[in-house]
Amino acid sequence: METLDWDLVFQFVSDPLEGVAIEKPWTERRGQPFGTIFGQVPTPPESCASSPVDLSSDDHDTPVFVSTTFFPSAQLQTVPPDVVLLSSDSVFFYVHQHVLLAASDNNFNSLLPPSPRTEPGPAGLVIPLSESSAELNIVLHAVYNMSCAHYSPSFDYLVSALAVMNAYGISVKKHVARSTPLYNLLLFHAPLYPLELYTLAASYDLYDLAVPASSHLLSFSLASLTDEMADRIGPRYLRRLFFLHFGRSDALRRLLLPPPHPHPPTVTCDFTDQKKLTRAWALASAYFAWDARPDLSTSSMESALAPLAEEVSCEQCKLVLRERLKTLIVQWSVVKVCFLYLFWSDDKFPLKKFFQRTI
Repeated sequence: METLDWDLVFQFVSDPLEGVAIEKPWTERRGQPFGTIFGQVPTPPESCASSPVDLSSDDHDTPVFVSTTFFPSAQLQTVPPDVVLLSSDSVFFYVHQHVLLAASDNNFNSLLPPSPRTEPGPAGLVIPLSESSAELNIVLHAVYNMSCAHYSPSFDYLVSALAVMNAYGISVKKHVARSTPLYNLLLFHAPLYPLELYTLAASYDLYDLAVPASSHLLSFSLASLTDEMADRIGPRYLRRLFFLHFGRSDALRRLLLPPPHPHPPTVTCDFTDQKKLTRAWALASAYFAWDARPDLSTSSMESALAPLAEEVSCEQCKLVLRERLKTLIVQWSVVKVCFLYLFWSDDKFPLKKFFQRTI
């Protein structure tokens, strides 16, 4: 990039609303002709958007990229912005020192407050940073407690943004707490990146994020975990992931164990005849217990056990089988969101049941 006349650049940036159209996010631009010069572009610039082009013959007219959220007259606070952050890809972010200092515990990586020797330019104090505009956009939205979902940041950018927050002394646990905009945005990627999101939550000890992420790992094969993945997850959350799988498999075996409750004997069906149903249930449940999977669906369970009713002729046996199957499905549905542990204690205490969260 050629040497720029910074006085002209800052003069242009300091008042971008004068004679220059403010570009809207890509989703809001309809029918906008290409080739138009904009004073502000989305942060980060959309890959499908055309970059501002210098159509003037004057070499001094240099296109400047300014955030569409953090621009001089954005009115995010009652006072105007007093510091400008310049990303590595030359996008300007107009922000407030007191907001950054309140969110950071290391004075924004020792960049704020500025040195007394630092002389602000026409646009104010400009701090060049090594991070990209996509990363800074996510971080600043989190600091200002705003959602950046309309920019549709990729999962990779969200992961790198948390590392940027950590480097600048911004608490990741605080800004990715439950129900925060960044928490909801990360959770949106759970179906596509369940293991990556779980690993991310484990690395920052984000328990509230790891819990819903773990529910998408029920079909994940623990045998495919590499040493690198295990190191990144760490012992605590790796243990919880193993307990999630083993606990659900054990719960399935315990739920399948009780056979259908026998009905009172009749002339056509006594206790001896009802043992046929008990044996059939035992064989079918043994099939599930042998290869108990934590992601077993209720529809698979019903399709495998419901045909047992065709093997018996007694209507009361069919009724108790349907009731037993209905109870089993309800119990397994509950286990999908929590652990069910059953254990025997000594003779002085009865069977105890307790529930634990997903991980």
